Amino acid sequence: MNSILGLISTGPKIVFPSISYKAIGPEIILIVGALVIMLISSLAPSLKRTKAIGAMAFAVTAIALIDSIVLWSNFVSHGASRAIASSIVLDGFAIFLMITISSAALLSVLAGEAYLSRSRIGRVEYHCLLLLSSAGAILLASAGDLIVVFLGLEILSIALYVMAAFEKRNQLSGEAGLKYFILGGFSSAIFLYGIALTYGATGTTNIQKIASFLATNTVTSNGVLLAGIALLIVGLGFKVAAVPFHLWTPDVYQGAPAAASGYMAAVAKAAGFAGLLRILITAFPTQRLDWQPIIWGLAALTLVVGAILAIVQSDIKRMLAYSSINHAGFVLLGVAAGTAGGVSGSLYYLIAYTFMVIGTFAIVNVFEDSDTGVVPIERLRGLARTNPALALFMAVLLVAQAGAPLTTGLLAKFSVIAATVKAHSYILAVIAMLSAVIATFFYLRVVAVMYSKVPQDKVSESPIDDEEVLVFASGGDGDLGSFDRPEGDLAVLAPAKVAVARSLRISTEAKIVVGISILFTVGFGIFPNPLVHMADLAKLLF
Repeated sequence: MNSILGLISTGPKIVFPSISYKAIGPEIILIVGALVIMLISSLAPSLKRTKAIGAMAFAVTAIALIDSIVLWSNFVSHGASRAIASSIVLDGFAIFLMITISSAALLSVLAGEAYLSRSRIGRVEYHCLLLLSSAGAILLASAGDLIVVFLGLEILSIALYVMAAFEKRNQLSGEAGLKYFILGGFSSAIFLYGIALTYGATGTTNIQKIASFLATNTVTSNGVLLAGIALLIVGLGFKVAAVPFHLWTPDVYQGAPAAASGYMAAVAKAAGFAGLLRILITAFPTQRLDWQPIIWGLAALTLVVGAILAIVQSDIKRMLAYSSINHAGFVLLGVAAGTAGGVSGSLYYLIAYTFMVIGTFAIVNVFEDSDTGVVPIERLRGLARTNPALALFMAVLLVAQAGAPLTTGLLAKFSVIAATVKAHSYILAVIAMLSAVIATFFYLRVVAVMYSKVPQDKVSESPIDDEEVLVFASGGDGDLGSFDRPEGDLAVLAPAKVAVARSLRISTEAKIVVGISILFTVGFGIFPNPLVHMADLAKLLF
């Protein structure tokens, strides 16, 4: 016995890395916040269906956002740093995405409240899943090791699978969650296999050490390494909805609640591109000639397929799903460029898209039928007459996604296309510009529907909730809640001819989300320098 103890005492000691809680502050805040909300709801069940849960979730995301801004300030003052045995990286790239993801979470909590108030589904589960998935996305953005990338990816994805299937009354929601889960499981397995092959070729999973190894050594098993890189791209390509790994996107966006769809479109894309940029540009710069043609092809396919298929959609959620695919193609331009300008352009695009898409889905949520999840584009016909303010805000967010002047959408597209031109990928730049022209058509199509007149002999269908009255008010005072007056051209109709617009009760939370999205999109479109400067700083220490 003594000899065994002697061997143990004289054997190699396990050295645990020191943990910098400051480096993982936003993740800790979000995870602990979710646990506290679950605990409080267990101790006080009466709070489960009250807005107090939403207020707590909002406070948690606000604190996480503030902590991310503090980390950015420290980065500007003291530079980048590494923590927990270099498995966590606190550089401008990571912190910029922390701010993006925390902002998306904060807005999505508010948008979710608008949905939960109408659907009468428990708030606790929804908000806790949102907080946990945000923690996973932030962990992925700051990952300095492939294993940490995988952990962040799984924390994010598992929560999103449940959020996609959250609307129990809607068959499409359950189908969306199942499809997302099955395809997501396959993509995670492929990504993990890519990690294994990369480790076999380089002997490490640390991103910085992989780059150092490849810069100083000749890889004898180059085929294994290339296969590993390809599988990593496939795994992350699913998360960002790049063609041909996009097939889950339309069904999931349509089946999931609109508030959850907006969150998934923003956060899953930001996290997926965080992993893709970090791995390809930091770990494999010496293999650029190998992976760049793959990204080039994915970008071209994603731009073309997303734009063309969005045109033929009759449901606005499916149209926005293909629009999201098209946007992924633009961000892939920055990845394909493989330059510092491409990285900063991609980061700018991601934060601009986050505010545009969450604001858009917050408006779509107003028209969503909780039982079916569908929102036909025709349901928005005549909206400019019944609620001019809401139609104007929707139009601004849509044309911003098309790249209209004086919005962040224009500079976002310009920055990634400019990076592509500087990288001498002229054909890809032309494809991107043609795709932008095509995309303008389906965005303006929705705007045209909102500003068109409604035929008197045919009125589009609209959902009706238990406490809502179907009306078509010819006037409106411009207030977002002006749909509650029955006076106008058309009063309540029989089921055979359903009124154009229901009595839209737009919550205060939805108004705040739309207002913030508009202010960000137009404000930084007119005065872009602060945001551009942040994106430029984020690319420096990578």
